[in-house]
Amino acid sequence: MIPLLSATRRWYCPNCAVEDVTAASVPNRFHTCAGLRGLTAPLLLAGTRAKVTAHEREDYVGTEHVQTDDAGRPIMSITTERDDGQDVVVFAPTATARMEN
Repeated sequence: MIPLLSATRRWYCPNCAVEDVTAASVPNRFHTCAGLRGLTAPLLLAGTRAKVTAHEREDYVGTEHVQTDDAGRPIMSITTERDDGQDVVVFAPTATARMEN
């Protein structure tokens, strides 16, 4: 009999206490982060040293529908900075349309 081995990946968040374990085939993982005021942020592979930060939108919002955090502040991106580079999740404004008869 051959034993079946299943490889796993361990994930964590540097801003809150969330940890997760997935199959090794899962390439990335996101969660609702309490440390980033309810924003959807990436989890990091266990052992990865990185800093995950949210960047507030600095320009005029006007009537655009933008991503906000739990405090109501408009957020434009979340940056993950590692020793070997960085990743950015960008929250673009939502497009809207209106139909008239």
